[in-house]
Amino acid sequence: MTALSHAQETKGDVKAGEKKIAMCIGCHGIPGYQASFPEIHKVPMISGQSGAYIASALDAYRKGDRKHPTMRGIADSLTDQDIADVAAYYAQHGKAGAAELPAKPKREPSVQVAELLKKGACVSCHGDNFAKPIDPSYPHIAGQHADYLFVALKSYKAEKNANVGRSNAIMAGVAKQFTNAELKALANYLGSLEGDMHTVPQSRFR
Repeated sequence: MTALSHAQETKGDVKAGEKKIAMCIGCHGIPGYQASFPEIHKVPMISGQSGAYIASALDAYRKGDRKHPTMRGIADSLTDQDIADVAAYYAQHGKAGAAELPAKPKREPSVQVAELLKKGACVSCHGDNFAKPIDPSYPHIAGQHADYLFVALKSYKAEKNANVGRSNAIMAGVAKQFTNAELKALANYLGSLEGDMHTVPQSRFR
C-alpha cells in the first residue's frame, strides 16, 4: 500500500481533528487572508472541501510532490492519522444547502472561456458544476478564490524549481496547454461560480 493510499484510507475523526488545526487556522481560519508566496494571493478555502482531497494534498506536500516550503514543513509534522483527522474536520464544514447546488453553473462562461474549458476537459474530472468531482480525491473548485486557482494552475507548469511546482501528470498536461493569460481567464470564471466552500472564522481570532 502506498503512503498516499494509506493516508487517504485512514479513517478521520472530526473531534480529534478539531484539536489538531492550530497550524492551519493562522491562514485558513481568517477570511480574506493573503499569502505572499510564490506571489500575493488569498489562501484557499478548505472548509467544505472534499476530505479525500485535503488528505491527498497534505500527503503530496509531505512527499514533496507539491513544493511549498511552509506547507511542506506543516505536512512533515503530521502522521497519517493527523492528516485524516484534519481532513475530516474541514470536510464537515460544507455550506448549508450546498447539496442543492445547481447541476450546472448558473453563470454561463464567455465564448473564450467555454472553449478553454472544453480544451482542458475540466468537467470530465471536476463535474458539470465544478463542485462534484468524479473522484473524492479531486478538489471542488467552483467558488474557490480566483487568485489562488491561478497560482495553483501555474504551479503545474513549473519545472526545475525547488520551491514551486506540483507533480501531477494529468494536471500538468492540462495546464501546459494554456498560456498564463488563459489560465487566469479560467481561474476568474471558476472563482465566480457558486460553490460549497467557505472560511470558518476561528473563535480565537474573533
